[in-house]
Amino acid sequence: MSERVTIPLTDGRMPADLWLPEGAEGPGVVLVQEIFGVSPYIRQRAADLADLGYVVLVPHLFWRLGVTSVPNGPEMLGQGMDLASRFDWETGVTDTVAALRALRERPSVIGRAGLLGFCFGGGMAFNVAAVDAPDALVAYYGSALPDLLHLAPQLTAPALFHFGTADGYLDPEKVARITEAVEANGARVELHEGADHAFDNPDFVNYHAEASAAAWQQTTAFLREHLAR
Repeated sequence: MSERVTIPLTDGRMPADLWLPEGAEGPGVVLVQEIFGVSPYIRQRAADLADLGYVVLVPHLFWRLGVTSVPNGPEMLGQGMDLASRFDWETGVTDTVAALRALRERPSVIGRAGLLGFCFGGGMAFNVAAVDAPDALVAYYGSALPDLLHLAPQLTAPALFHFGTADGYLDPEKVARITEAVEANGARVELHEGADHAFDNPDFVNYHAEASAAAWQQTTAFLREHLAR
């Protein structure tokens, strides 16, 4: 189960969901939403991480737009894209940095804290990792990554990136540029054969069960290596 908390900012308090593991303490993960907001899928991934022993904080990054998530269904992509177009990216970076720092300050967080982001959140998590100091980063098919590669030299945390080879948004040329930039700093890139964008989301048309399972196994092993030791 989760509880609603707030994160103090200079201009207000951002809502967030906090998930605790069975022992009520552990390493921390800030889970960064897709363009669909803090959806049932994101909440399920938060619960999955809590089941593995992590304290998970999910900031509601669309709070200034008055939205938590968009409904699942045929209109979800259009609604998500509209929200993303009205979202102030730099303010979102500041908000997510605040979420990471707030998570570190919680007494329930023992030791390390990292970032995990999906799609919109993959780019946001990368940006935050480049300007702050998480202990690990996992980014799934970050849609903003092609425009953020100037930050790659600033990424010092261990990092894992996931992409599908059939991604209709991040084509092979873009993925190659991202790979070259992040691998130069020692990051790891995993390519998932035949998977499209947002392949991990079972509520979206591009869900790819095999790629989702493989990527999650790689993700949990990576987080265990860099956060749970």
